[in-house]
Amino acid sequence: MSNLLKRSLSGIIYVLIFLSSILFSKESYIILTSLFSIICVWEFCKLIDFKGFIGYIFFGLTLFLMLKRPESYAVIGILGITIISSLFLIYYLLAKKEIIFSTDRAKSGLLIRYVIFSMVFLVLLPMYKGEYNPYLMISILVMIWVNDSFAFLVGKNFGKRKLFVSVSPKKTQEGFIGGLLFALISGYIISLLNKDFSTLHWLTIALIVSVIGTLGDLVESKFKRQAKIKDSGAIMPGHGGMLDRLDSLLFAAPFVYLFINFII
Repeated sequence: MSNLLKRSLSGIIYVLIFLSSILFSKESYIILTSLFSIICVWEFCKLIDFKGFIGYIFFGLTLFLMLKRPESYAVIGILGITIISSLFLIYYLLAKKEIIFSTDRAKSGLLIRYVIFSMVFLVLLPMYKGEYNPYLMISILVMIWVNDSFAFLVGKNFGKRKLFVSVSPKKTQEGFIGGLLFALISGYIISLLNKDFSTLHWLTIALIVSVIGTLGDLVESKFKRQAKIKDSGAIMPGHGGMLDRLDSLLFAAPFVYLFINFII
């Protein structure tokens, strides 16, 4: 079986499972994204050579508390920590500096801020104004998938100038622009169908998803470069690990959560 066929089949299965869990119920969405999160924690622990169960325990406790009290000030504090940590990772990426995590304490802190907190906000994203909104989550996923798909297609067919060759040699500036353009188009189309937000707000979400999502992809690639591995895992044939598949969404989730809950 060719790599393209394996990639397509595993991608279709992943999308169907994800969409089904979102539409079935709030509980099925939480269960599936929690399972994805546990896999991401496991993969990232291998990536940074961190052993122990603290990540799984911390994720479970944080998610439970934030689901029980989504309006508490703790959510705002954790969101602030996550956003600041992400901005630091973007700085290390753009400045081409090595991300240092030589001690277990540094590794656990990085695991919590980069993976666990971000995944918690991914779980919380469709819990908008106290109600579960599956179509909000589907809209965000569509923009992510459109951005990734057209960045790949445009980059493969028209890409000439490298975007960030030291981290991801296959990504191109043309691919990034193509992904951004089609993400904005998808945001506009979504605004015609989903009236939860205005057209400007949907376009802003598309911009966040495209730009921050691409940076998240590059940040994860930087971690893999430092670890000298190609993929975070092998759970998805043709795609690599769950962290490889969710890196853009994971990184963008806190920024989208901030925008729809505190800025709009």
